[in-house]
Amino acid sequence: MSLNEEYQKKLVTPEQAVRVVKSGDWVDYGSFAGQVVELDKALAARKEELNDVNIRTFTSLRVPEVVKVDPEAEHFIFNNWHFSGIDRKLHDQGSAWYIPMLYHEVPGIYRRFLDVDVAMIPVTPMDEHGYFNFGMQVSHTHAVCEKAKIVILEVNPNMPKCLGGKEESIHISEVDYVVEANWPMFQVPSGEPKEIEKKIASYIMPLLEDGSCIQLGIGGMPNAVGGMIAQSDLKDLGLHSEMFTESMVDMVESGRVTGARKNIDRYKVTYTFGFGTQKTYDFLNNNPQCATYPVDYVNDPFIIAQNDKVVSINNCIEIDLTGQVASESSGTRHISGTGGQFDFAFGSYHSKGGQSFMAMESTFKKNGELHSRINPIITPGGVVTTHRALVQYMVTEYGIVNLKGLSTWQRAEALISIAHPDFREELIQEAEKIGIWRRSNKH
Repeated sequence: MSLNEEYQKKLVTPEQAVRVVKSGDWVDYGSFAGQVVELDKALAARKEELNDVNIRTFTSLRVPEVVKVDPEAEHFIFNNWHFSGIDRKLHDQGSAWYIPMLYHEVPGIYRRFLDVDVAMIPVTPMDEHGYFNFGMQVSHTHAVCEKAKIVILEVNPNMPKCLGGKEESIHISEVDYVVEANWPMFQVPSGEPKEIEKKIASYIMPLLEDGSCIQLGIGGMPNAVGGMIAQSDLKDLGLHSEMFTESMVDMVESGRVTGARKNIDRYKVTYTFGFGTQKTYDFLNNNPQCATYPVDYVNDPFIIAQNDKVVSINNCIEIDLTGQVASESSGTRHISGTGGQFDFAFGSYHSKGGQSFMAMESTFKKNGELHSRINPIITPGGVVTTHRALVQYMVTEYGIVNLKGLSTWQRAEALISIAHPDFREELIQEAEKIGIWRRSNKH
């Protein structure tokens, strides 16, 4: 049988494909910019026939149809490894649940612990060798397909073909059904960074060096750094980052990024997933300068540390006066997820000359009232994402401090120095109450 004959034999409509799903099944939907659309619609149409179908995905860029038709989760239970703003709202209304993890462990978690009854994965059209490319969602996708009892591909000609190091594609022989679709890629513009984000980024920029290997997290502030790098005179930077961001296109096209000084994946832009606007997708499509790998390679701290001068830059939500960082919840309200923050904070510090930055605005407003993000203790119910002993640089719009090697009273003093001035005296009083303030400390 030829490859095309095998393809035609496995080609079905979305409605035919989703008939394999049974009540109680675990179904994976793909991740990030690579989540099924037509199969989601077809599965949603079967709502009345199904109960307790568990769906797993990673960072929704749209509201899934299965949630729209079943917001009370009586038929479809929507589980997510990392929340977007959309997922956060779904969680608030009781329509979505979070799966705790360390990102570099996810492929191993699938292979060791999880059942996958049906994998539904968006891919590029089949090439002449019978392979479909996973596009910008290599992450843990091959591990999902390995564990799946049934693999259904949703072929989309708009998906960029992302060249990789390993596990970036799947062969027609490994697939049970093929569905054809033609939906546009999800457009996620990064937006212009706010002035306060540019201010925070300005504290980080002087610490970057020629040959630094950069990781940027999600959010306006990391993108502000990316924009500043593109306009800097830095030379021979590398990129080794879980996420490929919109600002990285500018970094590469400005000539700042060559990868010439990387020890591994030399000259390559290394990443495990990405999303942005069409500008991002066009840049990544069939680009031999870029190499996408599964996340158990990209985010493995011991792989990260093999490059010199790794710089990890991530956002957070809150920090307490001893240095514990919360990046995934505000109190009991779930906001985001662990993602790769821990992976890169650990890996970058163990890189020769490496640096790790946690950044946030010092305050937020709620109901018109100003609140500090630097607090005596993490807001009750809040999730600690990064252990206090792991945090290196902490940055707000009021400055930057290095917490490594500092005792609790020194940490309190350092963090209060970059808190909003309106809260500093109150923070000193609270630090005294919990025994981490010395009378000799500066006021």
